Amino acid sequence: MKKFIVTGGNGFIGSNLINFLVKKNYFVINIDKGKYTKKSYLLNGINKKSYRFYKLDINNKKIFTLFKKYKPDAIFNLAAETHVDRSIETPKEFVNSNILGTFNILEQLKKYNKKFKKKIKLIHISTDEVFGDLKKKERSKENSQYQPSSPYSASKASADHLIISYCRTYNINAVISNCCNNYGPGQFPEKFIPTLIFNMLNNNSLPIYGRGKNSREWIHVEDHCRGLFAIYKKGKSGESYNIGTGNNISNLNLTKLLLKIVRKKIKIGSKVKINFVKDR
Repeated sequence: MKKFIVTGGNGFIGSNLINFLVKKNYFVINIDKGKYTKKSYLLNGINKKSYRFYKLDINNKKIFTLFKKYKPDAIFNLAAETHVDRSIETPKEFVNSNILGTFNILEQLKKYNKKFKKKIKLIHISTDEVFGDLKKKERSKENSQYQPSSPYSASKASADHLIISYCRTYNINAVISNCCNNYGPGQFPEKFIPTLIFNMLNNNSLPIYGRGKNSREWIHVEDHCRGLFAIYKKGKSGESYNIGTGNNISNLNLTKLLLKIVRKKIKIGSKVKINFVKDR
């Protein structure tokens, strides 16, 4: 049975990926420092024979002992600080987790490869936000210029560059994925779509930055997991792969679409109205 380590497995994408892999009859080791949640509800019914959890920060060098114990075929690195607004308020946390945490994983992989003469494949989950703001109908490519516009995207871009350098300098076997915006089960309430749904259900206003013209590309988290597994199987070391749908929608139109769907299910309160707020 193949073994995979998923860092940040208690998170939204991580917990969905663990379910995806376990259903394929793989053994999964979840490494998470438990900052946001002790355990995702998506992991409640998971097969215990195919799953182990370790509460551990990816900055901790003890991560090497897990590499040594399980000798995984691959590591999916999803452990990261992710929310743009929080990166503006507390950027140091993003440097510690997204840059230094990735650096520690690379260092422990380098040590492992040298000791055991066997390479573990690293699939590093980055973001399309490293490419910065794109013009309407413009698409980022794998070789597009990095133009991060927040401490979050800058920290992810830094990690990407570190990984590419370790592939070339130390012959680490690693690939990078840059995915568009995810949605689906288990997503944190602070994210855009869960915030809108929560407010609709609780008779609150719907906050939208600016005039809602910002356009995003969206993908269901399960489709993202399929893409990550394809990159694990076919991705070439040192290369980056964009994962997306090609379907963009403005924040305003997405809000209107959600309102239309929810109104078919429940009666919405009088306070559920679009509220334009200052752009971050």
